Amino acid sequence: MNAAPLLDGIRVLDLTNVLAGPFAGYQLALQGADVVKVEMPESGDLARQLGADRALSEELLGASFLAQNAGKRSLTLDLKSPEGKEALLRAVREADVLVENFRPGVMGRLGLGWEVLKGHNPGLVYCAISGFGQTGPMRERPAYDQIVQGLSGMMSVTGTPEVTPLRAGFPVADTLGGMAAAYAIAAALVRRGRTGQGALLDVSMLEAALTAMGWVTSNYLITGSTPRPMGNENFTAAPSGTFTTAEGHLNIAANRQQQFATLCRLIDREDLLADPRFTHPADRKTHRDALRDQIEAGLALRTAKEWEEILSDAGVPAARVLSVPDALGLDQLAARGFVHRLPFPDGRDRALEVLGSAVQVDGRPVGPGGPPPRLGEHTDTVLAELGYGQREIEELRTKGTV
Repeated sequence: MNAAPLLDGIRVLDLTNVLAGPFAGYQLALQGADVVKVEMPESGDLARQLGADRALSEELLGASFLAQNAGKRSLTLDLKSPEGKEALLRAVREADVLVENFRPGVMGRLGLGWEVLKGHNPGLVYCAISGFGQTGPMRERPAYDQIVQGLSGMMSVTGTPEVTPLRAGFPVADTLGGMAAAYAIAAALVRRGRTGQGALLDVSMLEAALTAMGWVTSNYLITGSTPRPMGNENFTAAPSGTFTTAEGHLNIAANRQQQFATLCRLIDREDLLADPRFTHPADRKTHRDALRDQIEAGLALRTAKEWEEILSDAGVPAARVLSVPDALGLDQLAARGFVHRLPFPDGRDRALEVLGSAVQVDGRPVGPGGPPPRLGEHTDTVLAELGYGQREIEELRTKGTV
C-alpha cells in the first residue's frame, strides 16, 4: 500500500500572484496539500496573462500560470466586498495555512490581517511573502525579482568585470523566496502538530536571496573580502569553471589535488603537475588564466560530450553546458520521472508538461494531482464545502462577489 502524501489532509488558502507565492503553494500541492487558490473574479492571478504564448495568456491560461499552479483548485472571491470577506473567513476557519504576497499592510486594510484571522483560527499558519519583509524602512516598497537581484548584490557578482552588473537568466529571487516560504510553512505545521499553536511567518525575498549566496556573503562578513564578478570561474578553486573543447563548453570542478592530477593525466598534460605555477592549490588560483590556456589546449582534442564521460568516469566532476531544452531532455530526468504530463486545463487535445518536486518521497517521484485550474473552476465546490447553499452561491455570483 502506498503511503499517504506528506501533506495529506492539509488545506492551504493561496492568495498569491505571479511567482514567489504561487511557487510556494505549488511545492505544498506537490506534497499532497489541498491548495485552494483564491483569485479575483474575472482577472485572477496576473500570471494567467503572462508567458510566451499570447493566445494562452488571452485565455487566462498563460504559460507562467500553468507552470506553478497544477494540482490547485481555483475559488474566485472579491475580498473588498463584505460577502467576499465573510466567505474567506469561513474558509480560514477550516484551513491550516494561508499564504499571501500582497504588499505589507494590504491584508490589514482589507480587515483580514493576522490578528483578525488568528481570532477565527488560532491554529492557522499565516505566511506573508514580500520583497523586504513586513517590518523595516523598505517594507512598503514594491519589489519584483530583478529589483531584489540588484539589491541583494547578486547582480554585482554575476558576469565578468566587463559586463557586470548582470541579472541571472531566470527569476531566482522569486524562486528562493517561494522555497523559503514552503519550508517555513512545513516547519510551522510540525510545531502546530505538537502544540496546536499557529504561526505568523514573515518571508523577505531580499533576505532569502542573501542567504542563498553562501560563501559570497560569508567571505565578506568573516574575512572582509569584497566579492567580485568572475564570470564562469569559481573563486574557491582552480581549475574550476567553464572550458572550451573541440565542440561545446565543459564545466570542470577539479577542486581537489587528486582530481587535478587525474585531469592532467587524462588530457595528456601531466607536465602541469611539475609547473611551479600550478603545484599548490593557492598558486593555481593566482595563475588561473595561464592554467586555463594549458588545459584548453588538451581539451581541444575531444568534444565536451566525450570529455564529460571520460572525466566523470575517472572521478573528476565534469559536465557539458546545455541549453534548457537539452537539459530537460536528459535521460537522468526521465529515469526519475521529474517531468509530468497532465491533461490541458481547457480539455484541448494536447498534453501539458510541468515540473514535479525536486524531492522523491519513499522512492517515488512526486508530481501534481491534476492540471492547473481554470479561473473560478472550483468556486461552487469550495463554497459548498464551506456550507453555502446553491441559492446563496447564485446570489454571490449575481453581486459579482464570485
